Amino acid sequence: MITRQEALAHIGSVPAIQETETLPLEECVGRILAEDVAARLTHPPAAMSAMDGYAVRFAEALSNGPLALIGEAAAGTPFDGIVAPGQCVRVFTGSVIPRGCDHVIIQEDVRRQDTTVWINVPQVSPRNIRQAGVDFHAGQVLLEAGARIRPAHLSICAAANHAYMIVYRRPRVALLTNGDELKPPGSDLQPGQIISSNEYALKALIRDWGAEAINLGTARDDPSDIRRRVEDAGNPDVFVPIGGASVGDHDHMKDVFGHLGFDPIFTKIAIKPGKPTWHSRRDHQYVLGLPGNPASALVCAHLFLRPLTNALQGQPADAQWMQASLVASLPANGAREAFLRGTLAHTKNEAPSITPASNQDSSLLTPFIETNFLIHRPSDAPPLAAGDLVEGVWLA
Repeated sequence: MITRQEALAHIGSVPAIQETETLPLEECVGRILAEDVAARLTHPPAAMSAMDGYAVRFAEALSNGPLALIGEAAAGTPFDGIVAPGQCVRVFTGSVIPRGCDHVIIQEDVRRQDTTVWINVPQVSPRNIRQAGVDFHAGQVLLEAGARIRPAHLSICAAANHAYMIVYRRPRVALLTNGDELKPPGSDLQPGQIISSNEYALKALIRDWGAEAINLGTARDDPSDIRRRVEDAGNPDVFVPIGGASVGDHDHMKDVFGHLGFDPIFTKIAIKPGKPTWHSRRDHQYVLGLPGNPASALVCAHLFLRPLTNALQGQPADAQWMQASLVASLPANGAREAFLRGTLAHTKNEAPSITPASNQDSSLLTPFIETNFLIHRPSDAPPLAAGDLVEGVWLA
């Protein structure tokens, strides 16, 4: 067995995918940018009014005399002319500031009668104008290659006059469950049969982590069926076999992948739950085998599959470690490093607190209804009392 840190070192050394594709903005959220995005224009392109009101020379705003209203600048239709002393132009939020003006008096500060405007409130300084380029200038790099694209980035790139972005191809992750006893949801079960459930959460997590999830279905406990599904899978970047990795007479996953040319990198990890997690490689294809027990599969997906998909996208492991105080005591830990399911709570003006799940059995899914935190217990860790601090991974 190798340690968790050793396993992550192997996984983190996987080279990032270099293939790119050009996508419309609305398809880019969650993708990894392959090239810098530089602004194609200046934003705003000219001085713009930040308020509804009247554009003037600020010197005129300090006098008590009336102003002559000489026109209007609607958003998208600039005023064609120069504003002279004693004059003003009606403007609106987003209007181009007329030539000669350096101040906008908000409409609540004036009294207007036909084409004459009186200022009712003293004006302190020039304001209410957004200067050209206050947001960004043409040629300015707005997003650097390697950034994971968030929703706000789409509006920034659109404002910079980009309709498309060049992004890296998403990793393709193929899930393969295994077991004669597994049946799809909705089945009428016979004695000894159970519902196959692991792949549903894993598919959703893989998509959340920026990869493409492919479901290869459930293979029988038959090497030829496993092999056929792997060979018919196309060309995924990662195979994730679930189960079939122990030493029983019906556990064939490792052998099949070995016969297909995948070289083992590690076969067990000194961790609980998740000891049977394994990793192999064939050229630029990888296998990350997860245990069949539901809790083990989900915990190890967060700890090892997420770092693998991130590495393929050129991203760091991105585990969000943090500290919290225990609500309940914990017994001493054994020789294997452990991750316990728990519920993290944030209370106003107090440090985060963590409540361990009452039952940590690796076959149970119900603790994940509330689980949002994995409590880290080092090997041979002593018992802890309520109120003690623990570290762990926040499952954001």
